[in-house]
Parts: sequence; structure tokens; C-alpha cells
Amino acid sequence: MKNCERMSPFELKSAISLASIYGLRMLGMFLILPVFALYAQNLPGANHTLIGVALGIYGLTQAALQLPFGMASDRFGRKRVIYFGLLVFALGSFMAASATGIWGVILGRAIQGAGAISAAVTALLADLTREEHRTKAMAMIGTTIGVTFAVSLVIAPPLYHWIGIPGIFAMTGGLALTAMAVVRFVIPNPRASHFHSDAEATPAKLKDVIRNTELLRLNFGIFSLHAAQMGLFVVIPFALLKTAGIDQDHHWMIYLPIMLVSFVFMVPAIIYGEKKLKLKEVFVAAVALMLIAQLLLAQFIGQFWGIVVSLTCYFVAFNVLEATLPSLISKIAPASAKGTAMGVYNTSQSFGMFLGGVVGGYLSQHYGASAVFIFCSVLIGIWLVLAFSMERPPAVRTRLFHVREMDPGRATELSKQLAKLNGVSEALVVGNEGTAILKVDLRGWDEAGVTKLIEGEQDNGVSQ
Repeated sequence: MKNCERMSPFELKSAISLASIYGLRMLGMFLILPVFALYAQNLPGANHTLIGVALGIYGLTQAALQLPFGMASDRFGRKRVIYFGLLVFALGSFMAASATGIWGVILGRAIQGAGAISAAVTALLADLTREEHRTKAMAMIGTTIGVTFAVSLVIAPPLYHWIGIPGIFAMTGGLALTAMAVVRFVIPNPRASHFHSDAEATPAKLKDVIRNTELLRLNFGIFSLHAAQMGLFVVIPFALLKTAGIDQDHHWMIYLPIMLVSFVFMVPAIIYGEKKLKLKEVFVAAVALMLIAQLLLAQFIGQFWGIVVSLTCYFVAFNVLEATLPSLISKIAPASAKGTAMGVYNTSQSFGMFLGGVVGGYLSQHYGASAVFIFCSVLIGIWLVLAFSMERPPAVRTRLFHVREMDPGRATELSKQLAKLNGVSEALVVGNEGTAILKVDLRGWDEAGVTKLIEGEQDNGVSQ
């Protein structure tokens, strides 16, 4: 078995292209966050509650459809489902762009979210990459999401000045149509397409994932994190305008330095947590900092420098948590249910977006801005208790290997042999997928022994 360290040009092209498609879907959500509330207040029929609904409804339809879309891609083909999702997303974008009232925007946003292609994109990425490079390819998508969010906060205000919210919606619709051409002409067709348990959700594993209390803590965390994010953007645009007199066209001048500072603190924190095996400590500290940020916002939402300090704390914590949560899911989820665990995690995130928008808008309208952050403080406070009492995550990483297809009995036997090797905490050979999924110790593992076993199995398959 030749385990090449570098991705092939084919894999690299596939990963970069699919990351760009994934980033586009997130761009459609992120770009409007810093500027939508101020625009929407002037729409006929608008109030803070409905502004929150318009922001959050995207998450509701996305949560409802992303797992079904992923499963549909197994039956109807990856690219067909992605084409359909991008077309739905574009339709919603153009409807929101042409809306003359808040309800029209809400409908457009709901249809945007219904273009839930993330699971299908992940499945296609798994088809196009070798097992040993799949984690790397998934990380490229994760990085794209983080960069897209940061860039969106900075470029959204100037874009709003130049083309307005309708223009931003129309632009994202046009980009979605362009992305369909990228899927057709740039992204390769997979040589073979099949189910990947490490990347896709399966209904048979849902019960096990939902019953796992450690995974439930993390799912509640991502739910709370994105509920707080949506609540924040219902309120913050108004607060910045009121406290500093800075119009929405120039809010980027506030977001840019805050994002730069947050990345400066985030990178060392992540490296320290992973390298020093202190991921729980870093994680709990970030949740605590997020709680501090919410309490500061509740207290100082009427003071400009109070908002700046609070937002700096918020984005440091947010970026650390966004980076560590998927890693924790990967470490804790059973090898046989990693794809399902990530699917539930992503669905929890989308529901959080919906709840945060709706409740944030309602509280802002009826009880004022501080009430939004008191609500978010309660959510984050509960999360802090859950995070503090969580088990220390195992110091492992997931490694995938290609094996020959084999019957279930032989796959079980090979799994047992691999699990006995030094530093291998869990091993699962999925015979019908031709994949070996291993959780190995970060401090060292018997890579040579794993390679020897798998190469021997490959040779046995050839000789039979």
C-alpha cells in the first residue's frame, strides 16, 4: 500500500473547487449579516421580530433539508442534487432581491436555505478523494467557511454602499448560477460513487448519535453558538449606528481590526490545545470568554467602546469554538458514525441560527437590546456547565486507509487485528466500502504495523 503524503492534482482540483462551491452557499448567508437589519427596518411591514425571522429562516429550511439532500445524492447522483440545490438557492436569492416587503424577503431567504447542498458536496468530495487525504480535503472546506465569514464582515458594508441589499442578493444568485457551471465543467466526475460512513449520515446510526451524551453537549454548544450569532446581528448594526454615529457603509472599519485581533489570539490557542493535549481547557476557556462577551454586551450595548471590547471578546471566542468543535466531534464520535455525528451537528447549528434570529428579533422589539444578550448569556451559561463537566476528549486523530472490498466476517477480523496494534484506540473496516477507519494516538502509533496488515490484506485479495 503506497500512502502518498501529498494530494494528487486531481484531488487538489476537486477539493478546491468543492470548497469554493461550499463557500458560496455560506457567502449567501454571511454577506447580509452585518447590514441586513438596518436595511430591513425600512421595508413595508418590518419590525425587529420579522427582521430576526428573515435572518434565521434560512437556518430552518437548511436544517430540515440538508440530511435528505445528502441521502438523495446517494440515489440520484451527487452532481444532480448539487445542481438542483444551487438552482433553488439562486431562485431564493433573486426572489429576495426583488422583494418589496419584509415577507417577500422572508420567503426568498427560506428558499435560499432550502438549497441545502452541504451534505451532497461532502459526499462528492469523499467520492473524489482517497481515504488517506479525505480529512485534509474536509479541512479545506472548514477553512473556506471561516475565511468566508471573516471576509464577509469586512466587505459587506462597502458592497451595501455600492449595490444595496437587493444587489447583494442578486449577486449571490448570479454566483450560484456560475457555480453550476463550475460543477459541470471544472469539478471532475467521480470514477465511482458510493456511500461513505465517515462523511455521510445514515438513519441507522441516528439513534446512537442522539443518545451519546458527550456528542449532545457539543450539539447543544453549536446550537447555542449560532443562536447567539444571529441574535447579535439583529442588534449590533443598530447599536453601532446609535452609539458612534457610524453609518452601515463604514462598519467594516470596526469589524476589520476586531477580526484581525481575533485571528491573532485564535491560532496560538488552537495550536496549544492540540499540541499540548489541552483541547478541553482551551475549549472551556473559549466558552467562558463567550459568556463574558454576552454579559458585557448586555451591560454596555449603549456605549461604543464597550461594544468594541465586547465584540473583540466575542470573535476571539467564536473563532476558537468554530475551529475546535468539529475536531471534538471527530475525536468523540464512534468511527462507524462519524458522518452521522457531523450531520446531526450541522443540523443543530442550523436550528440555532433559526432560533437566535427569531427570539433575538422578538426580544429586541419588546424588551430592548440588552434582553437579547441576557437570553444568549443563559444559553452560553448552560453550555459552560456542560462543557466544564464533559469528559476529556481522547488524544486521537482519525486516519483513513483504502482496503480491498471484503465480506463482513473478514472485515470484522481485520478490524480486531488493527485495534490490537500499539496506539490504535479504535479500528473499523467497512468491507463494502473498501475503507479502514482508525482512531490513533496523537503521541505515537504503530503506523508500520497498520501498513503491513493492510498491505498483506491487499496481497491476499490479489492472490485469491
